[in-house]
Amino acid sequence: MQRKWTSEIGEGDVGRDVLLYGWVHEIRDLGGLVFIILRDREGFIQVTLPKKKVSVETFELAKKLKRESVIKVVGTVKKEPKAPQGYEVIPKDIEVLNEAQVPLPLEVTEKVPAELDTRLDHRFLDLRKPRIQAIFRIRHQMLQSVRSFLCEHGFIEVNTPKIVSTATEGGTELFPISYFEKEAFLNQSPQLYKQILMAAGFERVFEIGPIFRAEEHNTTRHLNEAISIDIEMSFTDHEGVMKILEELVVKVYEDVAENCEKFLDWLNLKLEIPSLPFERVTYDEALEISKRKGEEIPWGEDLSTPALKALAEEFGDVHYFIVDWPTECKPFYAMPYEDRAEICKSFDLMKGALELASGTQRIHKYDMLVESIKSKGLNPESFEFYLEAFRYGMPPHAGWGLGAERLLMSMLGLKNIREATLFPRDRNRLLP
Repeated sequence: MQRKWTSEIGEGDVGRDVLLYGWVHEIRDLGGLVFIILRDREGFIQVTLPKKKVSVETFELAKKLKRESVIKVVGTVKKEPKAPQGYEVIPKDIEVLNEAQVPLPLEVTEKVPAELDTRLDHRFLDLRKPRIQAIFRIRHQMLQSVRSFLCEHGFIEVNTPKIVSTATEGGTELFPISYFEKEAFLNQSPQLYKQILMAAGFERVFEIGPIFRAEEHNTTRHLNEAISIDIEMSFTDHEGVMKILEELVVKVYEDVAENCEKFLDWLNLKLEIPSLPFERVTYDEALEISKRKGEEIPWGEDLSTPALKALAEEFGDVHYFIVDWPTECKPFYAMPYEDRAEICKSFDLMKGALELASGTQRIHKYDMLVESIKSKGLNPESFEFYLEAFRYGMPPHAGWGLGAERLLMSMLGLKNIREATLFPRDRNRLLP
């Protein structure tokens, strides 16, 4: 007999025997009648045990079951409008595969709420909750959509090193690691390597992989280990990769809305598909809006959290780009405008007050890049392996990095980025 998921049970199974595996979600003992709600990753089914219709052994076993124990059920499907999905199973046999200890450290039925820290401490139990599982089933679809979209647009998937000898952007926010006799760090971005691949003639690459930032943040939107979706594209500028980015985001929303209806229902959520194109707001306009709302930012500085909240008040919880940033507040590889060197061809993708992605057209001329590295107070010799690629025919190129957790968080309206991460890493959490 082949195993069935709970969600697969339907009209064609009525009167037939089925094999089910799962967890005991709830038990109701009414004396001569016992109800078990069996949960697997796809949903729930009611297992009904009338004392007079099941064996004495099966009935007595059911009465002793503990919640969250793992069981195997073989039984006959019946129609029952009051049961989950409109069907129930009358068991011929129940086998306990593994009994759960009591009391449970976390209430899986969510009848008793728990703090986020408690949930993360016992994450394996928290992840059993259908509402939490739904987040990661949607994440699966999101990443599948990203891959499909980029492959259809001619991008080649690559994997770049996560152990590196120098900072990607010259910052100090790196995790040092012991690497034999050398100094090494966990990579904060695939930036330098995906640019090198433009010199290698790949033309369009993408990577979905971890990045590490040793930032001492303790906010609802920062992690120290995250998954970044990165692209690099030759023979284009910042406008070209912005178009790819906005179309990708819309495609993800469309695919999730189409393929994840059940999981969106578990979250009691209906997705609104963003419309194209996303609005463009210049850095100067952002400063004006922020000042009008009481938050003044000196020109050339990054936008503060209050300034981003002011922009969210102005535009609402929608996607938009902030473009034309000051060159001094962007990384050394950002291409300045030819007629106005103080601003560069950089952009951030926002949803409301949350930054989702950042990108630029890159400097592809060797001499110009060396001068830019020096202007940031960095030593070009530290970037020699990177700079060599610019000496022998580097095409014009542009790219961006998109935070996977932030995209998911913003799409599902999650309050904390840790909700979008299976096992989050922040400055206080290294377990589980």
